[in-house]
Amino acid sequence: MLSVSDIEKTYDEQPLLKGVSFSVEENETVCLLGPSGSGKSTLLRIIAGLEEPEGGDVRWDNASLAGVPTHQRRFGLMFQDYALFPHRNVAENIAFGLKMQNLPADEIRLRVENALQTIGMTGFSKRKVTELSGGEQQRVALARALAPNPRMLMLDEPLGALDRALRATLSQELRHILHDSKIPAIYVTHDQEEAFAIADRLLLLHQGSILQSGRPHEFFHRPCNAWVARFFGLGNLIGGTVTSQVPLQVETPLGMIHASCQNQVPALGQHTTLLFRPSQARQAPTLSENKVTGKVLDQVFQGEKFLVSLFINEQVPLFNIMLPEPVSLGDVLAVNYQPTDVLCLNNGA
Repeated sequence: MLSVSDIEKTYDEQPLLKGVSFSVEENETVCLLGPSGSGKSTLLRIIAGLEEPEGGDVRWDNASLAGVPTHQRRFGLMFQDYALFPHRNVAENIAFGLKMQNLPADEIRLRVENALQTIGMTGFSKRKVTELSGGEQQRVALARALAPNPRMLMLDEPLGALDRALRATLSQELRHILHDSKIPAIYVTHDQEEAFAIADRLLLLHQGSILQSGRPHEFFHRPCNAWVARFFGLGNLIGGTVTSQVPLQVETPLGMIHASCQNQVPALGQHTTLLFRPSQARQAPTLSENKVTGKVLDQVFQGEKFLVSLFINEQVPLFNIMLPEPVSLGDVLAVNYQPTDVLCLNNGA
């Protein structure tokens, strides 16, 4: 389907995209995820034909799209501000692209009706878009992008203007609509939860390059380095020095920690970072390896469990754990981690 190869782009004489390459397969929703300024929207605009790359190529079914204008690429585009026409009603907004294709009036009417049914807004055709809620406007913008039967959808922060509760609901709806339409899509966002809810595959952009790619659960279970773990908020990240490779032991501000490594074991004396997930903490017996002891600073109820914040020492002033029952502020708690639950990561960028 879509193939992006070695895309280069600079901004203010600084490299913004550094040889970015990836592909989108049939019926697949790929999410471009990354912090602000990582080049996500610029990359999307290059694929759409709204900007020219300074190197590399964008291809569809092995045919280069270089020089092909945006309107001839047959990609549906949807942006954060929706760009709806306030002087047109819902049906007229959805029909706009179809009229630009000079389709017969009966076909336009049928496609508009089908698009409204797809987004669950049958009966809204005569409503003014200015009378719609933010979520309804988002659906209309999506229907307008879907109506011309594009060969690919491109969505740039489409839920960014909505509140968190509505984003959570609409992200689930959007995932179902994209899958039901069987149209491949590229979805740009900086929100990790949104990306996890919508994407079949994630591409994490950082400093102009794809740092890690894979399915959402792979990022959670196997972050490629400490920066990725920090970006996704996977847990406590504690630095230390490797003192033994077999078994892997790391001297840290928590003491000597036994850990596991998913990739190459770091060298003796090398500085590394350990990931302690709050959910994997276990209340410790009197003596145990990987014991972490601290004073309770705070706790927050999070549904079935409590997120408890511990003060360990001056080097580790905050260490989060999850417990099934509430505790008292000021209590001294001890927890431990199995070595297989402490993940050794390279420090990354």
